[in-house]
Amino acid sequence: QVQLVESGGGLVQAGGSLRLSCAASGTIFSINAMGWYRQAPGKQRELVAIITKGGSTNYADSVKDRFTISRDNAKNTVYLQMNSLKSEDTAVYYCTANVKVRPLSAPRDYWGQGTQVTVSS
Repeated sequence: QVQLVESGGGLVQAGGSLRLSCAASGTIFSINAMGWYRQAPGKQRELVAIITKGGSTNYADSVKDRFTISRDNAKNTVYLQMNSLKSEDTAVYYCTANVKVRPLSAPRDYWGQGTQVTVSS
């Protein structure tokens, strides 16, 4: 089994910063892409940022130039540095990882339990 545990959420004022972390543990052979999604009340879950094993990144237009995704492959951990936060960034943030548990197994996506980010205006 694979577990993803997020940390770093909380309450912050508009214009402030937060750094989210997500560590993957369990039976892991390799991790391909890792990423962050978010879901605001009454809205669908949306992609925030994604990073490949090689470090290529992709961001939602709404967070470009404000958020930075990074990863530490040795620690199976992905980070999301969030700067210049806005009230519309308020959401539950979920991390995801595409994991192979054995050399010949098909990769599948795993999700964390989510961490709340609240930005007050």
